[in-house]
Amino acid sequence: MPGVDRVSERADQVREPMNAAAYFGRETRALREALGMSQREFAEALHYQPAQVCKVENGMVLASEAFAQAMDRVAGTPGVYTRLRAKLSKQGHPEWFVPYIAMEESASGITDYSCTFLMGLLQTRAYATAVFRAARPRETEDQIKERVELRIRRRATMDRDKPPLLWVVIQEGVLRTCVGGPSVMAEQLEYLGGLMESPHVMVQVLPFTAGAAPSHLPCTLLSLNNAPHAVYTESPAHGGQVDDTPGVVTDAVAMFDRLRMAALSEEESLSLIRRIMEDHVK
Repeated sequence: MPGVDRVSERADQVREPMNAAAYFGRETRALREALGMSQREFAEALHYQPAQVCKVENGMVLASEAFAQAMDRVAGTPGVYTRLRAKLSKQGHPEWFVPYIAMEESASGITDYSCTFLMGLLQTRAYATAVFRAARPRETEDQIKERVELRIRRRATMDRDKPPLLWVVIQEGVLRTCVGGPSVMAEQLEYLGGLMESPHVMVQVLPFTAGAAPSHLPCTLLSLNNAPHAVYTESPAHGGQVDDTPGVVTDAVAMFDRLRMAALSEEESLSLIRRIMEDHVK
C-alpha cells in the first residue's frame, strides 16, 4: 500500500511538534484516509469505538499505547505509530521527569501522597494553570498553556483498557488551600469527587485531626505487574528522581500503609471533600 508507506515515513520523521495530541491526530486521519476508510470502518478495524477515533483525530486526547499498536496492526507498519506515540508522550517534559512518565504509562498501580498540591493526574486545567503560574510568574501565557497541556495529556494513563489502580492520600490542607480562587477550587473538588466514582481511583483524605503525618514530603509509589517497584520524589534542587532500591521501596510501602490507616475511609473522605467544596463557594 504505497499511500500507507508515505504516511508511515512521514510519521517516523517527526521533529519536535508543538502539540503532540494534535500532531498524532493528523497522522491518524492521514492513515485512515490513505486506507480509504470512514471513521466507523477504521474504528471497527482498530477494535475501538468511533467516538475514540474521533477524539484522537481531533487532537482532543493523545492516543494510548494500545491505540497506536492497533494502528500498526491495521497499517502493517512494524511499530511506526507506537514509536511515534511514545516519542510524543515524552516531548516537552524535562529530562529528569521522562523516567517517571515512562513508568506511569505502564504502571499497574500508582499510590500517591499529596501534601502540597493535588498530584498531576487529578488536576483540572484551571487548577494546573494556577499551580504553574505561581511557580513560574514570568512565563508567557503560551508557555504556561503548553505546560498545562502536557499535564492534562497524562490522563491517557487512566484511559487504558487496563488502567492502573490510582490510590491517593490527600492531606486536608491541600483541599482547603485556595489555589486559583474559590471557583477554581470548587471545580477542582467537584472533579475530584467525580473521579472517585471510578473503580480504578481510590481517594482518602488525611484530616487535620490525624496529627503528624508519617511523611512531610509528597511522593509516589509505582507498581509494575502488581508489585511495588519504584518510588518517585522531587526536590527543588534536583528535580525528580525515580528510585527502585529495594530498601527505599520497602520503606515507602510501610509509610503508605501508615498513611492509609490514619486517613479517613473513602465514604468519609468524599463527605469531607464535599463540605470543603461548599466552604470555598460561601
